[in-house]
Amino acid sequence: MEEPRKKTVIIVGVPGVGKSTIVTNATETLRNKGTSVKTVVFGSIMFEEAKKLGINDRDELRKLTIDVQEKLQNKAAEHISSLNDSIVFVDTHLFIKTQSGYYPGLPMNLILKMNPQKLILITANPDEILNRRKKDTTRTRDLISDDEINRDIQVSLSMISSLSILTGAPFEIIYNHDDMIDSATSQLVELLVKSS
Repeated sequence: MEEPRKKTVIIVGVPGVGKSTIVTNATETLRNKGTSVKTVVFGSIMFEEAKKLGINDRDELRKLTIDVQEKLQNKAAEHISSLNDSIVFVDTHLFIKTQSGYYPGLPMNLILKMNPQKLILITANPDEILNRRKKDTTRTRDLISDDEINRDIQVSLSMISSLSILTGAPFEIIYNHDDMIDSATSQLVELLVKSS
């Protein structure tokens, strides 16, 4: 019997959209259906490498120099490309806001190295995202206005379509409105089951 081909699924969204919760729920659902699923958080892999440099707070990553961030990103991409589960979820961000401007979270060399078969953007309304950020005490989130969040969403849309062009991987947009996490999770699972 032929081994199932690995499917790398990049899942992105601005902070506070509920992306990690959806990924966790979808991972559990797929495992219950007998699918081999590995979930990796790109920033956590970078943070493990950054600890070797004396960085002890994950939220400090975005304040590192671009050169250091590039090195950490490359290490994370190499790790991800070595995984062999049937589905590998990569929970990450399309960009990092730096003092130099928007820095791509998935520059061309990284996205090509990971070779995704599917790109998923999780989004919601700006006011929903802002309220979630205010309630999240587990991270140091930038509290910005609805207008700034809306701009970040627009940048996300242009970036994910660019990644689709670069990789040839199709992309989907899933809306995670308030109290609709189960629906968003079901959409993600359905997309992956459909494209198997």
